[in-house]
Amino acid sequence: MNQAMNPTEPLKPNTNGMLRLFVYGTLKRGFWNHDRFCRGVLAVEDALVRGRLFETSSGIPVLQVPEEDILAVGTTNPLADVATQAHVTSRMSNPESTPDRLLKKGTGAPWGPVYGEILTFDDPVILLPAIDRLEGFHPGGPCLYRRVLVSEQAHGTVLPAWLYVVDTTGHCGFKPLPSGKWRS
Repeated sequence: MNQAMNPTEPLKPNTNGMLRLFVYGTLKRGFWNHDRFCRGVLAVEDALVRGRLFETSSGIPVLQVPEEDILAVGTTNPLADVATQAHVTSRMSNPESTPDRLLKKGTGAPWGPVYGEILTFDDPVILLPAIDRLEGFHPGGPCLYRRVLVSEQAHGTVLPAWLYVVDTTGHCGFKPLPSGKWRS
């Protein structure tokens, strides 16, 4: 389970596609939602993204990422989101054709590394809607979190991964976590 999958390896014919999800809170190994929502995960790797981490008054972590780092916004269709991730991965492997999608340095805000884990699974049709419900992600409706695709780094490799972010404007009660880690 700790071995990374090769993202350039062709998909197995009996899968719906590989999906990478960056988690930074209760979905990480050892926390209460990991066993409940992440059964069947093929790989778990330490990783990081660029952003700002906060904790709500109820102790739940929330993440903000620079808008310019968002490569795509999640939908209610897990297979479409897998296809989007695959398309962005292929574009990132040929950066000359898409220099606008390389990691950028944000301006105007103290962005830093946020530490978490990349979960890789081949069952997005089952797992992703359940995790979306847990996170209260409802595209087109009111929700605290939205699922976005950003570049993550694991073992020196930069690849796109989905994650849940929040708009912290107007949420003055959020406590900043400048270490970029939640309950390590």
